[in-house]
Amino acid sequence: MQAADHKHNRNTQTLRDHIVAALHELDHVLPGQAPLHDFVHHNTLHGFQHLPFEEALDKFAALTGIFGYQPEENSRSFYWQGRINDDDLSAALAGNPGLQTEQIVCVLKDRPITRMDIYRMALLYDLSEITPGQFNWQIDELNALNTVQNDVPKPVRNQFLASQLPENDAIQALWNRILVLLDLHQINLHPETLLDLSMEQAEDWLAHALPNNDMELRRLFGASVRQHNLQQARLDLDEQINQLGDNLTLRSFIAGLSGIDVLDAVRPQLIRQCSSALDEAVAAWQTPGRSQLGFYASWRVTMIYDANPFLHELPDWLQIITELPSDPIDTIILQLSQLEIPENKWPGYLRRLALELPGWSGLINWREQHPKYQASNDAAPKLADYLAIRLTLDRLWLNQVCRDIWKIEATPHALHAYFRKNLPEFIVRRSLYQRNLPEYLTELAESLSAQTSTDRHNRQAWQELADLIWTWQLSPMTDNNEGLSIFNAGWRLFRLFQHLGLSAEYLQQSSRDDLVKILDILNTFNETERGKVWLNAYELHYRDAFFHALSANSNKGRWARREKRPSSQIIFCMDDREESFRRHLEELNPTIETLGAAGFFGVAMNYQGLDDPHSTPLCPVVVTPAHTIHEAPQMGSETTLSRHKLGRSVLMQGANRVYHGLRRNLLSSYLINHLLAPFALTGLVSKSLFPLTHQRLMSHLSDLISPCVKTQLQFTSTDHSRTATPDLPKQGFTDSEQVDRVAGFLRNIGLTDGFAPLVVLMGHGSISQNNPHLAAYDCGACSGRHGGPNARIFAAMANRPEIRSLLTARGISIPPDTWFIGSEHNTCNENIIWYDLDALPASHQAGFNILLNELAHVRKMSAHERCRRLASAPVNPSPELALAHIEERAADFSQARPELGHATNASAIVGRRSLSQGIFFDRRVFLISYDPAQDTEGTILESILLAVGPVGAGINLEYYFSTVNNERFGCGSKVTHNITGFFGVMEGSSSDLRTGLPRQMVEIHEAMRLQILVEAKTSTLENIYQRQESLRELIAGGWILLSTKDPDTGKIYSFERGTGFVLWHAKDNDLASFANSADCYRGQSLPVPPALIKQPEVLEP
Repeated sequence: MQAADHKHNRNTQTLRDHIVAALHELDHVLPGQAPLHDFVHHNTLHGFQHLPFEEALDKFAALTGIFGYQPEENSRSFYWQGRINDDDLSAALAGNPGLQTEQIVCVLKDRPITRMDIYRMALLYDLSEITPGQFNWQIDELNALNTVQNDVPKPVRNQFLASQLPENDAIQALWNRILVLLDLHQINLHPETLLDLSMEQAEDWLAHALPNNDMELRRLFGASVRQHNLQQARLDLDEQINQLGDNLTLRSFIAGLSGIDVLDAVRPQLIRQCSSALDEAVAAWQTPGRSQLGFYASWRVTMIYDANPFLHELPDWLQIITELPSDPIDTIILQLSQLEIPENKWPGYLRRLALELPGWSGLINWREQHPKYQASNDAAPKLADYLAIRLTLDRLWLNQVCRDIWKIEATPHALHAYFRKNLPEFIVRRSLYQRNLPEYLTELAESLSAQTSTDRHNRQAWQELADLIWTWQLSPMTDNNEGLSIFNAGWRLFRLFQHLGLSAEYLQQSSRDDLVKILDILNTFNETERGKVWLNAYELHYRDAFFHALSANSNKGRWARREKRPSSQIIFCMDDREESFRRHLEELNPTIETLGAAGFFGVAMNYQGLDDPHSTPLCPVVVTPAHTIHEAPQMGSETTLSRHKLGRSVLMQGANRVYHGLRRNLLSSYLINHLLAPFALTGLVSKSLFPLTHQRLMSHLSDLISPCVKTQLQFTSTDHSRTATPDLPKQGFTDSEQVDRVAGFLRNIGLTDGFAPLVVLMGHGSISQNNPHLAAYDCGACSGRHGGPNARIFAAMANRPEIRSLLTARGISIPPDTWFIGSEHNTCNENIIWYDLDALPASHQAGFNILLNELAHVRKMSAHERCRRLASAPVNPSPELALAHIEERAADFSQARPELGHATNASAIVGRRSLSQGIFFDRRVFLISYDPAQDTEGTILESILLAVGPVGAGINLEYYFSTVNNERFGCGSKVTHNITGFFGVMEGSSSDLRTGLPRQMVEIHEAMRLQILVEAKTSTLENIYQRQESLRELIAGGWILLSTKDPDTGKIYSFERGTGFVLWHAKDNDLASFANSADCYRGQSLPVPPALIKQPEVLEP
């Protein structure tokens, strides 16, 4: 007995380990998006990042059916706009040796046809097969068999008609010749003709439809065709059952045979439970015991008392609920066993189940993987909880569906046994719910499927309808044939030869084999292969323009060396939105030097502001802070602090009563609504018609009620007794830790001498109204939050005499008259916040005032440049009007596009400002300062790439995937979003959680991988590449594109996978040059290629 128990326990533990391992693997395929407040850009396919880019997209498409490349119509639009040219396509095609572009496929008359000819036509024109309905439309409405296709270019059209035949004769001759060579027949009959076929028609059609290589079927052709049909259905049924777990769930299998999707019933129940477990203190009611028991356990206890009437209609719901184990892993095992899913299919089945609602399962998995997330409740949901509940609900409703329709249990064995005995029904149902039948057959199938249970087993009726369906599938009027047909082979060749300018005359001496070879190449060069070519071509076009601008600008940009002292130095975040701000500032005052770095400024910390309930990390997501910083009131601010706290408490309680109390209380909401209605109406009118004025008025009233407090950062620690760790963070930084960070950051950006009197650190963030994805506009290097506190603390550290003394000992001498200032740029309304100005020395006030005036002008010019990409902005506004419009957008609660975020990001430059200074990059470039002259070993560059590589790649790749398929990779339109529990967005009340970026953030983005150019020796980068696995994964996998500009020779090298660095050769193209930035984009609404900006002769020769 003990031995048996031991064996049972061992088997149970083995199954549990099996499930735990399967759940762990799901982390690689589920979305990794955090709750809205913690939104940080990341690679959408993070779980596939260990694979090469193209392979990852192929595998993800095989798993989910989501295509990972830009739609072809978009790429073709770029081509016709000149954004991709023939040289780009040729280079992209030649870059894949497997395509064999120079191979001659056949010779038509005297013209050799190469693979390149076929590839080029397939790229530029739609050569896909069409449906019978589309074919009839082409003939009847577009007169396709009498006129040349309307997308054939005029020179090619003239070539095609060179035979002097009338146009309709030339077209018909080509079409007829193709049909003759392929032995095809054009039959124009209505689908319902199949109901009244003669024997001769049927035999002729079926003979042509049967595959030539299926000799057994041709031998049996006649009375045994039905048996072959049933045998094929039996094989299809077996294949469907075998795919359970790998490609299907029971829910999708049964939906495909009944038209009833149990997910429609399960989803609302499941979402209600998930929403409660994830709720961020929004819901008035919560699942009882949620915080004490956890997600699964609280659901298990309360499910018995569920008042859902539909649930009580299920006959076995109480039995299934009462037998549930207390552990969700055991529940998963129980339900999979009850559903008779083979153990070896469990991982695949759970994966398919999780991916049916990837948003919900992904967020629950994220919460499980981030146990330190500071949630508003203690439910601590786990993926096992979610899947246990989902499997239980699935079993309840699947059983009900199968019993209602077929009087069987919802198990693969029962379904397989039933349909093996009723194969005609399987044929009819599968064809019906795949929705590939003509209308008259659909009506017959629906009528038969809807019969009452007493008549449902009329096998003769099922058989007769199955025969009609099979006849339809093999008729010339469908595109279901495995062989050649006029809809695939005929039509595709018809269009191809027209675009090649080849009339029927060229096909007179050709053979069927010639045409089949061409078709084979078209079939192999499918949508995925074309997507790869289009992506590479677009990237090559941009890369060459990018390289050409950098090459033409060699030795022209300022600040390669600081031979004269700058009037000011401003260190911006690397963010691409700051590129235009920096450019306009340098044009206005050439004596100002700007630099760029990751926006946490080398200070990773957990930061808690004066009014923050808890601390939050301000650093890249790949870094875990080991220090905590608090914002505290300055000495002497006690009275103001008391008023501030009281006023804030009043405002918060008032907002809570209005926004939450109205939803939660029946009687008080009635009274409050009537009392506040006039004020609410006034406020609504004000914020609708005058959003900026309304915002300023509300801000002023808020300041009166809760006055601002002068604060300081508590950042200095005297605790030298222990080392700070992420698990046990230290309060503040010791002097040694401070100097490490200040010195390290200054060396990273190459600022170790030539300090200006004013050195400004400009963090950034974004503030707008009614924007659930607000964190997506903030600083990616600060975990999706504002970077102002990081700028503030760095400036405070660098201004301390103790730190400057320690810096001198490390070879960095900061002049006594240099002062650091922290600030934050609002990328939405262009406003700038300044920190600790009360500490600014009087000697620097005049210089600071000058800088303020210059920045005021730059704010206007930055807004002016942004307006050209905003459809609702004024056309060619003055700088003042442009800024007013941008400020109003940020205050407008109805504005779906307050700013465009990182849209159009394309490249990054790691190097001295002199490389890029003087080039118009159209806000598409991340700029990171680095001086190779101060880094002979490459250690500084290595640390920079480890910090900015994941940040830049994460931003770029999320924008890439949300652009190529916004409905599946992105979250669709903001207009239909409902905020759910402050943790995510849904469409309606029972949809999946929508992950990725909304359409309004990516509308103008052009999907491409990030092109990173580094100013360094190739040998330096090669050494870093070999040492750092994380960078090698991104570079060797093709997730980012790496290049380098030699700091000595100025030569540019591009990294090619499998080869290494290859010298780039410039083409003889003239680069546009303009007097200023405004001239570069004036009158333009589309992306503008890089251009040179005339530079004044100042500072450096």
